[in-house]
Amino acid sequence: MLTHPLQDLETWVLFFSGAELPVLRHTVRQLDELRANIDRVNGREISRVVLQDPLMTVKVLAYIQPFAGKTLRTDITTIGSAVMMIGIEPFFEKFKDLVTIEQMLKSEPPAMLGALQLIRRVQRAAHYAHEWALWRQDLNVEEVTIAALLHDLAEILLWCFAPTLAIEMRDRQAANHALRSAAVQEAVLGIRLIDLQLALCRTWHLPKLLANLMDPEHAEAPRIRNVLLAVDLARHSAHGWNDAAIPDDFAAIGKLLNLNRDALIQRLRLSDDEKAQLPPMPDMPPPETETPAA
Repeated sequence: MLTHPLQDLETWVLFFSGAELPVLRHTVRQLDELRANIDRVNGREISRVVLQDPLMTVKVLAYIQPFAGKTLRTDITTIGSAVMMIGIEPFFEKFKDLVTIEQMLKSEPPAMLGALQLIRRVQRAAHYAHEWALWRQDLNVEEVTIAALLHDLAEILLWCFAPTLAIEMRDRQAANHALRSAAVQEAVLGIRLIDLQLALCRTWHLPKLLANLMDPEHAEAPRIRNVLLAVDLARHSAHGWNDAAIPDDFAAIGKLLNLNRDALIQRLRLSDDEKAQLPPMPDMPPPETETPAA
């Protein structure tokens, strides 16, 4: 466990690139159940399990890229394609005896809670991104889903391997909501998490497309807006639907999806209690006659 920040970005990348990434205990249990019925398991079932777990998703994508590069002209950007290339039995052989987040953090209850809360948030972001990509008729919905799932990868790693620093960052922002995340990260870690994340993507040879979908520098592209807005909404609604940023989120999402406020609320399937929490927001424009293309 790291208790102090490392020297520079390169040192952070070296540390995480050599670490054995843990996965959710629930992921291990589900994979064990599939392994017990290996003769009847297909790639779709494995993908469904992997895509609930950001760190398991990274492990699979990082494992397959060197093999894919030798035989294919394009990157493998989906878990389904990765499992197909690995094969069912080799997949289970490769990904056995996995370390779990719960094992790693069993002596650090606050860190375990922080890690699991963050993972639940990115799961919600991935769900939103998936639903909106379907609505937009995106050409590859799973790519958008994975990008949302991995958007906060570096922060998840921090909770797992440097919980003291993760807790300090959280407490600083809780004490002063005006602090920007990047400023807190640089003050506590000496780096920005987005820089660490993109560097790890390169080190692990993750598909450039996925890195681009997570990069706010390309935020005007519709697919990337899909990812970033899903991440924003999941973050702002993590503790309830009364966050002051939600009206701006709704306006941007409505514009992306060509939906008015009521139609968007319906698509989000908010309960009556959640609807009652929503802050006042200006009327959103009525939808146009055609749904925007991907």
